[in-house]
Amino acid sequence: MDEEGWYSVTPEVIAYDTAERIAQLYNSKDESKYGRFTVIDAFCGVGGNAIQFAEWCEHVIAIDIDPTRLAIAKNNAEVYGVSDRIEFILGDFYQLAPMLQAQVVFMSPPWGGPEYLESSVYDLDKMPFHTAQEWVDRAQLISPNIVYFMPRNCNPRELADLCPESSCDIEMNYMGTFFKSITVYYGDLALYGSSRPRRIEI
Repeated sequence: MDEEGWYSVTPEVIAYDTAERIAQLYNSKDESKYGRFTVIDAFCGVGGNAIQFAEWCEHVIAIDIDPTRLAIAKNNAEVYGVSDRIEFILGDFYQLAPMLQAQVVFMSPPWGGPEYLESSVYDLDKMPFHTAQEWVDRAQLISPNIVYFMPRNCNPRELADLCPESSCDIEMNYMGTFFKSITVYYGDLALYGSSRPRRIEI
């Protein structure tokens, strides 16, 4: 894994927690169809989230615009033994979205480097490449069931307002006593799971 990959990858315990919550919704509907759903990882990076999704479902579409990062993700998937369930695509999720099909879209877009913590409240309109609203609107072309992995200094009300017609559950990810990040669930995913702060032990 390269230096940027180590910086940007979702901690494995958080990735596992997210994958498990998604799986609980879909796998509870019909046991005969266990795992038969597709998750898109719109910014897969080195594959941390895509690998965890592949442990729970039969098809993951992992997208990244960086060929080096995508190659690392492919290698990591092979190490974890899940490469047969992940379809890797080199490209821009924003451009690809109208052509994709899946039950869930997971997004962990670039936050703008470590400078994002310099603000007391993260500005959703100043994300790199596109605003937070533009990313969500793009994901909604595929599915109303969206997971957004975001900085801990986001305003929860602003996150909820990204999908005003949708249910929303905002999960605060703690690693021990450290407030690490926020995971936002929209659509049916918001109605299934815990809305209390979750402490993830390391």
